[in-house]
Amino acid sequence: MMLGASLSGGCLKKAAPGCGHGGGGEAAARLLELERPCRVPSSRQLVTAALPLPLSFRAAFGANWCTKAIAAAHSGRRSNRVVRRKRVVAEIELFSSDDFDVERFLGSQGYINVSSYTPPQPGSSMFGAALGENAPLGMDQRDLNRIGGQEVGEGSVQTRLYAGRIGRGERMGTRVILKAYPAMVTSGSDADVMAANELAAHVVLQDEELGEISENISYLYGGFQTKTGEQWLVFRDDGKATAADYAKMAAEATTEGRAVGEWDFWDRFDKTRPIQRRLIFITKLLRGAFQGLAYIHSRGRLHQSLGPASIVINTTSERDAMYLNARLRDLAFSTDVSGLAAFGGPTLEDLWEGRGSNLSSGTRDSAIDPAVAKLSEGLWRRAAMAGARDSLSRRSFGIADDIYAGGLLLAYMVFVPLSEAGSIDGPSIQRLLETTFRLDIPAVREYCEADDRWSEAVNFMNLDDGAGWQLLQAMLNPDYRLRPTVDAVLSHRFLTGALLNLS
Repeated sequence: MMLGASLSGGCLKKAAPGCGHGGGGEAAARLLELERPCRVPSSRQLVTAALPLPLSFRAAFGANWCTKAIAAAHSGRRSNRVVRRKRVVAEIELFSSDDFDVERFLGSQGYINVSSYTPPQPGSSMFGAALGENAPLGMDQRDLNRIGGQEVGEGSVQTRLYAGRIGRGERMGTRVILKAYPAMVTSGSDADVMAANELAAHVVLQDEELGEISENISYLYGGFQTKTGEQWLVFRDDGKATAADYAKMAAEATTEGRAVGEWDFWDRFDKTRPIQRRLIFITKLLRGAFQGLAYIHSRGRLHQSLGPASIVINTTSERDAMYLNARLRDLAFSTDVSGLAAFGGPTLEDLWEGRGSNLSSGTRDSAIDPAVAKLSEGLWRRAAMAGARDSLSRRSFGIADDIYAGGLLLAYMVFVPLSEAGSIDGPSIQRLLETTFRLDIPAVREYCEADDRWSEAVNFMNLDDGAGWQLLQAMLNPDYRLRPTVDAVLSHRFLTGALLNLS
């Protein structure tokens, strides 16, 4: 698991299990249930219910129909064969490329591709304790190449982000963010599967019948396919900056002793005021991210790509902290761990107990869509290594895996913005925690306190007898069963604002 990186420069962001390059979206396709031809102004159509998964993104967005798919969901009570039906409703628009005015290119995102995996030898530890003194522990980019049994390289999927507007129809003039997945001819089936999985995740998260939609999740309007085969997703423009962008700006401001954004008049007389506002901004940003994660978990899904680049914010000005809203995005690797097969596709139980199996890797692929199942193969391997073998334990492990990523995010959002610019970054934080100190947080604390470049970050973590360190230790606990839930994280005094007199 890697900390997300800034969009600029095409930085690596997510460790993606390798998807097979045969079959493509067509092999994974299960066509939508068609009701009737649709008469909608302009070139768009409307999907007013759940898109079943697995689906071909190409088939879904290439259809000239108005579709309405009602997903059958089976409860986990298989013993008495009780079947419950669940209606999932979300509005997803099928656009045309002609519907948009693309204004500017925002950046690109690359992905690490882990194409093979060899389990550790018997007796080895999940966290490397029995693998030797120099055993690599995390998914640090620099350490990946040294992990025995894995073939690692830069993946073929490079998504691009654009700012634009809707040029016609009811939403004419609406600002949007366009996310383009490459055509299958250049990236194999991986891009199609990732795009379809991200679409399906948003359908679940935007199901209004389950309750109010969270303000801490990016909102998907819909998507379209170009003539060249590229899959484009269309998101509401809730901000173009990410938490990673803010962290870089804040690090420079910390070094220069100034605020991010406009100064306040009294800052000239009290140099502690910009830092105090920075602490407030960071706390609110983290709370928004974890509220979004809590919402995702409440809908029976995992994020599995949590990092500073997967958090979009509506402002970077610290004076506007009271208006700050952080939203989670990048759900291409989101995994369904609900007890209900909301899309008739690969749930947690399907992945392990379905008819299809891959015994050589110790996992079971979905009998319905192996292509989508491969997106979460790495998760289930880690679950097996941790001893999570029954359905409930695997679900708990998946949630705890997101919490672990949240712990790395917490460390990143405290240390990078509050330290001297260039003195620390995401990979070095992860290497420090996992490889150098093997998740011994008291030792990490002692080490950090000795570096004057990180003094503001350490002071923040030390508040109230080390509240920040205590929360970090809980979230990075080597035993996944002892990690807190995201609701417990939000209730911790380090994130409630009580330490900053915000409560």
